[in-house]
Amino acid sequence: MTAITAERPFSAPLFGHPADFAGTGQLLRLVLRRDRVVLPLWTLVLGLMPAFQLISVRDLYTTQEQLDSFARTTAASPALLAMYGPVFQNTLGSIGTWKAGAMYSMIAIATVLTVVRHTRAEEESGRAELVGATSIGRFAGLTAALLVAFGGSALAGVLCALSLAATDVALAGSVAFGAALAASGIVWAAVAAVTAQLSTSARVARGLAFAVLGTAFALRAAGDAGNGVLSWFSPLGWCLQIRPYAQERWWVLLPLATVAVLATLVAYGLLGTRDTGSGLIAQRPGPAAAGPDLGGPGGLAWRLQRGSLLAWTIGFGLYGLMIGGAVNSIGDMIGDSGAITDLVVRMGGSESLEQSFIAYAVAMLAAAASAYSISAVLRLHDEETSGRAETTLAAAVGRVRYAAGHLGIALLGPVLALTVAGAAVGIVYGAATGDLGAKLPRTVAAALVQVPAVWVLTGVAIALFGLAPRFAPVAWGVLSTTIVLFFVGSLDGLPQWLVDLVPFVHPPKLPGAEFHITPLLWLLAVAAVLTGAGLLGYRRRDLR
Repeated sequence: MTAITAERPFSAPLFGHPADFAGTGQLLRLVLRRDRVVLPLWTLVLGLMPAFQLISVRDLYTTQEQLDSFARTTAASPALLAMYGPVFQNTLGSIGTWKAGAMYSMIAIATVLTVVRHTRAEEESGRAELVGATSIGRFAGLTAALLVAFGGSALAGVLCALSLAATDVALAGSVAFGAALAASGIVWAAVAAVTAQLSTSARVARGLAFAVLGTAFALRAAGDAGNGVLSWFSPLGWCLQIRPYAQERWWVLLPLATVAVLATLVAYGLLGTRDTGSGLIAQRPGPAAAGPDLGGPGGLAWRLQRGSLLAWTIGFGLYGLMIGGAVNSIGDMIGDSGAITDLVVRMGGSESLEQSFIAYAVAMLAAAASAYSISAVLRLHDEETSGRAETTLAAAVGRVRYAAGHLGIALLGPVLALTVAGAAVGIVYGAATGDLGAKLPRTVAAALVQVPAVWVLTGVAIALFGLAPRFAPVAWGVLSTTIVLFFVGSLDGLPQWLVDLVPFVHPPKLPGAEFHITPLLWLLAVAAVLTGAGLLGYRRRDLR
């Protein structure tokens, strides 16, 4: 006899049964416990950085004439408009938070990583299926992840508004900036919730979300550098169009809220139509036999990581082009402010403003290269927690040899990305000055001299993975703290011993400063010790 059972009707979140959300509180507590370090860290960093930026501008631009000169220079530079957007009003608040607009993209990255980590990554590892076999509802996991991402974004926005208001700028503008920051995080968390339903791979889900984010950034950059029309097709452009401290446009929060609500509803709808562990994008069947490039762990690592390396390298090249276009505007932007000139010279280690700007810019690119390197190392962690590493190691492959493939990409990938970025800076800068032959090798050298500092952060990630795999994601916290210390330390806001803990302050500040190899050797030694300790720990410990 064949029993016929009625198929359970689809239930959207607004009309679904309460059982679909059963256990949300339990999973919420679990998510908060797992993110007890990372969540407060990115909330504090993103919430306080705009205030630090505004304070630095307040101390450096002391007259209205200097603010006016800054705004005029920015408006005349397509590269600066593409990187940061327009200055809407020549006031301290508007100019002080101009560069802090990058926080809209940074909080987007944080919420995308948070949502995918607690949704698709849980399904990929099999833990979601085990949890789903209990009385936990099918929407509980997604709801818990979104609550954490939404809550973290809201807290960052509130902290941002309060810290900005404490600097004695207009309260309305401070609230507007905080609201825009929170809205950006919420929108991109909802977008990540949608992409998490599309693929069976957490890596692909992150990649899809970041592809949408990259498209939004490109539209915003092209629009702000042009007539502004394309900016209105980008949520990142909407955040800027709220215009904090420049006759705030509160109504722009409405389309941001609309996109967040619609994307959230779509995510729940897609989740309700699929089975746990499945995705709506069908995986292509692989070839019957492996190609020659998959003959060892190195080839496997390359196959897994080549897509992200290509994307990062293209991004570095594009950003290098924008930096090269902005170099010639740095003198006009600073004007006759001796304080700003002294600051730029101190940060860049050269009497030349252009060379100092390049040195500081490539140091920030090195921090971004560290983010790629850490993500490449943590791919090892993902392979282990998903069980795929155990399958590979069951063959005649040693652990160190298996890890070496991924670590080689983690170490050499930043070299490629920084080379491309340095070349892009040199090509644009050299073409503008008519001295391409001299500028290009110097900017490439300025970028490559940062590689040992990047490898120190890579070594931290390797050490955490090998010695304390539970805390491997803390490498992101180390990087975030390093960036904050580097930024604040550049403004003379920290004791020197604390600034000295930042790897990026030690390489020679090329192209203007004198080259010294000693600090590079020390950085390489630290990186080697951390890497060796991590590999030794990985070889001796049990797989998770």
